[in-house]
Amino acid sequence: MTELELKYGCNPNQKPSRIFMEKGDLPITVLNGKPGYINFMDAFNGWQLVSELKKATGLPSATSFKHVSPAGAAVGLPLSDTLKKIYWVDDLGELTPLASAYARARGADRMSSYGDFISLSDVCDVCTAKMIKREVSDGIIAPGYEPEALEILKTKKKGNYAIIQIDENYKPDPIEHKQVFGITFEQGRNELKIDDELFANIVTENKDLPESAKIDLAISLITLKYTQSNSVAYACGGQAIGIGAGQQSRIHCTRLAGTKADNWWLRQSPQVMGLQFVDGIGRPDRDNAIDNYIGEDFMDVVADGAWQRIFKEQPKIFTAEEKRAWLDKLSGVSLGSDAFFPFGDNIERAHRSGVLYVAEPGGSIRDDNVIETCNKYNMVMAFTGIRLFHH
Repeated sequence: MTELELKYGCNPNQKPSRIFMEKGDLPITVLNGKPGYINFMDAFNGWQLVSELKKATGLPSATSFKHVSPAGAAVGLPLSDTLKKIYWVDDLGELTPLASAYARARGADRMSSYGDFISLSDVCDVCTAKMIKREVSDGIIAPGYEPEALEILKTKKKGNYAIIQIDENYKPDPIEHKQVFGITFEQGRNELKIDDELFANIVTENKDLPESAKIDLAISLITLKYTQSNSVAYACGGQAIGIGAGQQSRIHCTRLAGTKADNWWLRQSPQVMGLQFVDGIGRPDRDNAIDNYIGEDFMDVVADGAWQRIFKEQPKIFTAEEKRAWLDKLSGVSLGSDAFFPFGDNIERAHRSGVLYVAEPGGSIRDDNVIETCNKYNMVMAFTGIRLFHH
């Protein structure tokens, strides 16, 4: 098959629409459903991300994509009991490494992952399929599917769930093209390999960079490679915990990603873990309630007349002082940036979210100020010398 006709492009008025190969066959097979234009954009970007994560770490990898940027990305490390609970997978028993990877990728930012497109580095197993079945998702791409897993996924969305199988040996041409306003752009593909060597140039006084941090920094940078720029990613324990994408200002990107990382940590607090939800409440409704509870709009779910629809008992207000005290317990977080930090304010903001390890290209006229700010907090910062813009 050299081409596949699509229902429409980014929007219903954009017709005709198709994907096609100028040379050779398409490297994918649609096993179920009718993936659309944006589905394929998410699928192909996500597949590249998880393929690189698998090569860099040797671990099964997963990502949850929305609108051509990852909402979460992770490798298949075991989950703590706390993470199993906040990711709503504590009832699934022992998880396979691939299922753990997707639980992490989906769970990092469940609000953003709602209606995601999933990419898996490995053959989708039954455990992962059972996890996906109960989430709101538009589709999946993987190099293969266990027969039972495929049948489970086919039941989603009344039988219309988009399931794509990709040839894992497919290699694209080294030159890529893109049209904007009828004008064709051409460039070499970004084949930059991200590994430990990128973190060798440590420019701070503290030069202690453990292997676990190298894995998290690699996760952050590989994630950024497929995130709409400007972009910043916080990572911890084998997964991205906060991704800021597409902001014109880098400090706004750092703040956005930092807020998401904070929310990930706040969801593990005793105040949130102790919430008693009413029986039968849907998973998206629980996610939305928690997001409100830990945010500025907490009265929307705590006030009389509101909490009764969500909780069995009225929750106590999670005060700003209590939140700050809990956030101060977060440490050992890694932070990657797709371009240099122009000011130390990015490091100040990162410090408030427990960042200890930083990887950025370097090259700003204010590098000295950024390094000085890192030294103030005893952070480790590596200048990678590479930029990772993605548009």
